[in-house]
Amino acid sequence: MEGLTEISSSMLFASFILYLVATFFFGFTIKDKTAERRKSSIAGSLAITLTIIGFITQVIYFITRWMASGNAPVSNMFEFVTFLGMCLVLAFIIIWFIYRLNMLGLFALPIAIIFIAYASVFPTEIPPLVPSLQSHWLWIHVTTVALGSGILFISFVAGLIYLIHGVDQSVRDVRSISLEIVLYIIFLIIGFVVVSSVFGAMHYNATFEYDLNGKTTQTEYTLPAIVAPYEGTLVTDGVMKPWFDTPEWMHGADAGRKFNSVIWSFIVGTLIYGIARLVLRKRIGATIQPLLKNVKPDLVDEINYRSVAIGFPVFTLGGLIFAAIWAQEAWGRFWGWDPKETWALITWFFYAAYLHLRLSRGWHGEKSAWLAVIGFGIILFNLIVVNLVLAGLHSYA
Repeated sequence: MEGLTEISSSMLFASFILYLVATFFFGFTIKDKTAERRKSSIAGSLAITLTIIGFITQVIYFITRWMASGNAPVSNMFEFVTFLGMCLVLAFIIIWFIYRLNMLGLFALPIAIIFIAYASVFPTEIPPLVPSLQSHWLWIHVTTVALGSGILFISFVAGLIYLIHGVDQSVRDVRSISLEIVLYIIFLIIGFVVVSSVFGAMHYNATFEYDLNGKTTQTEYTLPAIVAPYEGTLVTDGVMKPWFDTPEWMHGADAGRKFNSVIWSFIVGTLIYGIARLVLRKRIGATIQPLLKNVKPDLVDEINYRSVAIGFPVFTLGGLIFAAIWAQEAWGRFWGWDPKETWALITWFFYAAYLHLRLSRGWHGEKSAWLAVIGFGIILFNLIVVNLVLAGLHSYA
């Protein structure tokens, strides 16, 4: 088992490196000079080849971890997020072979890289499954949700490319500021990955005791405590003391630790964003825009729509139908308005509205791109905030 776990970890790290290198090669394809077209073609071929090899190594990670645990590796945050990144890469590879648009790789692969890095901040051990997870409907539900979400993420990539290409960056208006806010939020996610990785490498740990529903409970912080659990007591010596307590209205297990992670994400993410702005001396969107001057808006808009048209029914199967079957088996009811269930329904309604507006109201181009970006934000909220902050039946993840 230990040997399989080591192989699994090595394969995941190899896929991370391969995706990173492939991203650089995709970056070489944005040149448009005639003398450089041949080099661009070679770079594109190398990039997609490395991406496919990276995907294969991630599949090996998935299989070996399954063999080591005896269960489909999608039962906790580490496993689910890495599988989600793998589904995103699979969707990108398929789309690439249909449209041959190298620019997608320059945006899609960094998201997959961020997912793998984000997953690595969670415990990587193989834990025993709680009773509600001991069902084949679990992995059917989760894998289908991840696949549908991965395809929908391609619509975000296409929408983001469309907006960066088309929004006028020379003026400060609602459109350009909103686009910059979207890019800033991506920096916040990067900030969480960076700060968690740094303190994780330092093996930082601080333990608090606090009262939860009348019982004395302990929680372990892996980041220095800016905020403590409500009326919590620090029991670890030699670590940074918290500045204030978590608000009383934040209920649920580990609410203080989760709130502390959010604060660190804003601090580090904002710092990285600020440094980038100082170095570039312009907005992030304005920096990227000249690189996209050869993008064909109609093609990107089509990819945006096709991704939703394919991803939406897959998400419907996994997020609603298979999820309801599993909920009936695990908890004895098909629906219970758990936060995760509620936000899955919100996600479904949003993409249903996207297709309605696109097909019936003619919301093409920029309107469709904005909807794709908002949809990505809803899925991220479901993945990060609902899983880590809101208390519910899915908190075991």
